[in-house]
Amino acid sequence: MLVLVALVGVVMLSISVGSRSIPLDRVWSLVLDNDGSRDALIVHDLRIPRTVLGLLVGAALGLAGALMQALTRNPLADPGLLGVNAGAALAIVVAIALFDGAGLGTYVWFAFAGAGLAAVLVYRLGAQGRSGATPVRLALAGTAVTAALISAVEAVTLYDTRAFDDYRRWVVGSLAGRDGGVSELIAPFVIAGLALGLLLPRALNAIAVGDDAGRALGANVELTRLAGFVAVTLLCGAATAAAGPIVFIGLAVPHMVRAFTGPDQRWVLPLTLLVAPVLLLVADVVGRVIDPPGEISVGVVCAFLGGPIFIALVRGRRVAQL
Repeated sequence: MLVLVALVGVVMLSISVGSRSIPLDRVWSLVLDNDGSRDALIVHDLRIPRTVLGLLVGAALGLAGALMQALTRNPLADPGLLGVNAGAALAIVVAIALFDGAGLGTYVWFAFAGAGLAAVLVYRLGAQGRSGATPVRLALAGTAVTAALISAVEAVTLYDTRAFDDYRRWVVGSLAGRDGGVSELIAPFVIAGLALGLLLPRALNAIAVGDDAGRALGANVELTRLAGFVAVTLLCGAATAAAGPIVFIGLAVPHMVRAFTGPDQRWVLPLTLLVAPVLLLVADVVGRVIDPPGEISVGVVCAFLGGPIFIALVRGRRVAQL
């Protein structure tokens, strides 16, 4: 209940605060009735689309991170481990190099396709051999594919300075400059990923003690891992395509939740889904007010906020087991 209250409060704060602050009572009246004023234009055309995107991206990254840590049984896993961020980055720079001025809507499709292809490649590599797609194989395959893709990104940006200029604005991670069309574009993928991920808690609890024990408890280990992999690809691919690679949300939030709930995925997954957008929107608001009239990208703020939070969790108590 407290998490829901915090989420509603942060949503209202996100709509209210910016280079031009609007009182909360005024925000509420404008949400219900667009009177055509300048404040209404700011609320409906800028801040509501930005806040909706923040909710989608935060929920996607948070749940993707929790799923990755459960699937790989690695407390340091985050969505980028599958090569999703690197695949999206390579697709973005290729799209910029080939289709200059195509617009963010076109680049999002390229980024999502690149993220999906990278994830498929990682899974195919990790599933080789008799043991199939084990956590260790997936982690190793993801690391190798990420290194190769990042090298390709550096090669493209080295020889195309225009692509580098546009890429460096995307790679820091930001919710600014995205209209409602971006949220509409990624929403079906995020909703599908959330629905699929929230079907897996019981199976993830079963395989947490090992694949053999999970099978003895009735879990289909291979199907669970494949379904989780698809969910992470949908969630992280959509979020990264829309907002860029935002760090620490997928890594730190599951640990924050497990510190209170323990390792039971029936609590971890849904609470992470709610807590992650709160942290992301708080970071976005902080980025707007810390250096007015400009702003600092949410990806940069998340790194500054997420790092100390994660260190405090590690130092303050033993990290909850997966």
